[in-house]
Amino acid sequence: MYRFLLSRQWVILTLVALLLIPTMIRLGVWQMHRYDERSARNQLVSDALGADPVPVQRLTSPGHTVTTDQRYRTVTATGHFDTAREEVVRRRVNGDEQVGFHVLTPFVLTDGSVVLVNRGWIPADAPTQTAFPKVPAPPAGQVTVTGRLMPDETTAASGIKDLKGLPARQVMLINSEQEARRLGARVLGGYLAQTAPEPRGGTPELVGKPGMENAALNYAYAIQWWLFAACVPVGWVILARREARDRGETARASQEETEPAPV
Repeated sequence: MYRFLLSRQWVILTLVALLLIPTMIRLGVWQMHRYDERSARNQLVSDALGADPVPVQRLTSPGHTVTTDQRYRTVTATGHFDTAREEVVRRRVNGDEQVGFHVLTPFVLTDGSVVLVNRGWIPADAPTQTAFPKVPAPPAGQVTVTGRLMPDETTAASGIKDLKGLPARQVMLINSEQEARRLGARVLGGYLAQTAPEPRGGTPELVGKPGMENAALNYAYAIQWWLFAACVPVGWVILARREARDRGETARASQEETEPAPV
């Protein structure tokens, strides 16, 4: 009855089914790994944002590489802004996906060291791309700044090319090592994405909080792949039984046609 399973067509179909099952199982396992990675990342971000603020010097120092656990930690810095050596970071977008600049201002701490402060986004409204845009002034005198600690930007991590030959006081990446050479100062590793004080008039537009990754979507995909894997053998059995039934009905019909009619 099931001798047709030895046919070339059914042998190929069975081999394909046998290959699909482990492939779909492995895809489900991969999605679970992505779920675990995203969940861990979300937990790190949540823990960092919920931690109590600490002085920036506790977490970073000149030449320090900001770690994953330190990223997004809320830190404070007391000193004054050095607007004379301020720069802008090109090709940055705000929450509405408008292209503009991030304002990068050196902040001189009370001990003489410097921390880079990303004061936020401004539109690219200069007459030309080579002109330095109009940047709102930060608070004058000694002030305490609060922000999220961020690691140095690199091309490998961000995908942003570090173009050379840019107009004066314009950069592509926020990198403390490069800024230390430019400023000739002791620059703390990483930089601050300012969250307080709020700028007057809402400009520069402060950089928003980091978003959470959709880990639940990966979990759903994993379940989906495993359901597909379970459906393959079920589908194979249904097809085989249907084929056997159709062949049986064809054989019976053929037999009835060849039998002599009763007299």
